Amino acid sequence: MIEKKNKVQEVFQNLSQKNEKALICYVVGGYPDEETSKEIIRTIINSGADIIEIGIPFSDPMADGPTIQQASLKALENGITPQKCFSIVNQLKNEFNDTPFLFMTYSNIVFTNNFKNFLNTSKKNHVDGFIIPDLNVEESKEYVEIAKGLGLATIFLTAPNTSKNRLNDIASASTGFVYMVSVFGITGSRTNFEKYTYDAIKNTKNILQNHKVPLAVGFGISNPKDGKNIIQAGADGIIIGSSIMKLIMENETDKKNMLLNLSSFIKDMKTACK
Repeated sequence: MIEKKNKVQEVFQNLSQKNEKALICYVVGGYPDEETSKEIIRTIINSGADIIEIGIPFSDPMADGPTIQQASLKALENGITPQKCFSIVNQLKNEFNDTPFLFMTYSNIVFTNNFKNFLNTSKKNHVDGFIIPDLNVEESKEYVEIAKGLGLATIFLTAPNTSKNRLNDIASASTGFVYMVSVFGITGSRTNFEKYTYDAIKNTKNILQNHKVPLAVGFGISNPKDGKNIIQAGADGIIIGSSIMKLIMENETDKKNMLLNLSSFIKDMKTACK
């Protein structure tokens, strides 16, 4: 039986045919409030984003830097729950059916209340896949099989120093793309990248090609030049998070200006992907 492609795989395939790379954009679900969050996501998609990554607010976001942590905590204070994040996706999918929506969350949220129920609920609410930074590939077999059966993409993280054997294991288990963390540490915008980042992208890409799994790189990409350099090193997509959240937070009191600035930034970043 031929395995059906999930929406994430379809997007990468379609972009490849146009000789484009993927722009994957992260926002904290429900920040600064539920309605504005939906307006932000609409603006990001209309400005060129190919895939949306929604962070479910969590009290201990260990992979996230201070900007995303701050936004996540404020969203929690405002009463944003996984259920409200489902609602955001469900509503936006009516407008953007071809855009994959991923949840970035932690295993505590997924596995506390029966992960099979959580995955089924996600599917019913038109979520297309998951990034779970603290889920080890060695412990993921049952999760991956159920997600695959539901057509949900599974995305695992790698680091610049991930071993060749482990990269092969991660590539075998990944059904959307592999998310390479560009630097050691937590998320956050940076002013430059070290040589080891570009070397790691090339080495990782060489291994993933054997598995026909795309490589997307995130953590610290904040301008088109960085994005272009990451892509030229071999990435099939770039992931922007902290820079988007910083822009939102800086313009929180002026929604019109926020959305205009956000649109301009996303258009510039998408240009780097062409």
